[in-house]
Amino acid sequence: MNKWYLEHNPDDDIAVSTRIRLARNLRAYPFENRMTPEQKKKLLSDVKTLLQNASLKEKMELGFIELEKLTPEQNFSLVEKHLISPAFSQNPKNAGLALSPDESIAVMINEEDHIRIQTLSSGLNLKQTLQAANRIDDILDASLLYAFDEKLGYLTQCPTNLGTGLRASVMLHLPALEANGVIGRISQMVSKLGLTIRGTYGEGTRVNGAFYQLSNQVTLGISEEGAIENLRAIASQIIAQERASRSAELGDYMEDKVWRAYGVLSSARLLTNDEFIELVSILRMGVSQGILKGISYGEINALINTTGPATIMAQEGRAMEAGERDKLRAAIVRERLYSLNEN
Repeated sequence: MNKWYLEHNPDDDIAVSTRIRLARNLRAYPFENRMTPEQKKKLLSDVKTLLQNASLKEKMELGFIELEKLTPEQNFSLVEKHLISPAFSQNPKNAGLALSPDESIAVMINEEDHIRIQTLSSGLNLKQTLQAANRIDDILDASLLYAFDEKLGYLTQCPTNLGTGLRASVMLHLPALEANGVIGRISQMVSKLGLTIRGTYGEGTRVNGAFYQLSNQVTLGISEEGAIENLRAIASQIIAQERASRSAELGDYMEDKVWRAYGVLSSARLLTNDEFIELVSILRMGVSQGILKGISYGEINALINTTGPATIMAQEGRAMEAGERDKLRAAIVRERLYSLNEN
């Protein structure tokens, strides 16, 4: 089965991915920070059984992963692929993950909240991604008693998630706006509209390769539909600004920059992860501007999702020094670009 990031969806020249996350807690248990290990173990077992049964009844494939059984490399590879949060990876005891084969559905159990339902898709695809999350939510809601208040909505450990419990985000590739120095101004603007711009891996993380997360901040006093429509409208405006900025930069300098990046990626024998991300960011812009032919956004997404430091080590099944990873990363990228050129 193809991974979600290989699919083509609207605006995927700028919008790399769409993510929906629903935070849910069960009335029968205290919040995570007050739960005993025995309670966490029982919650994990109950939700795992429910999801396994649902997989059979709903014809929905979901594998199950117990985080404490993973190697450190396998664990952090899930973070690199945006399937779990960094905080979740650091607390693997009694933590579980239900994951679909295409990795578009990830249900975290015993995260900051009892259950966090996450769905992913490529491009700017908020409505469909929310529908996928709501399908999982409905399955769980039919058998579990959620902690819900008529006035406050879904109760969550962090008060900022009260209400819908919804965090919707769009990963935007904004190299032209970043180069023009306007990201700070855009960030101030969107904050007045109930949104926030974060780093590549979310709150408190740095930006790599001009990949920014745009997400909602307001969860109380607004419907799920209202929240994602607000996000869609603002994301569309930023996408239009990025496209206009890219068009203004077209010329010999941009073409030279793109081909230089392609040259390094297709011939380098050592590639650090940071260097790779910066170069593949340029490559992605070259594809969007028609400078590079025969390479899809899905194929670039696949390169990014399979060459993170932990992911390389997880695929190899062993810990590796940085230099060895850099050598293998360069070989993977060379081989993939060569095969695309052959086709």
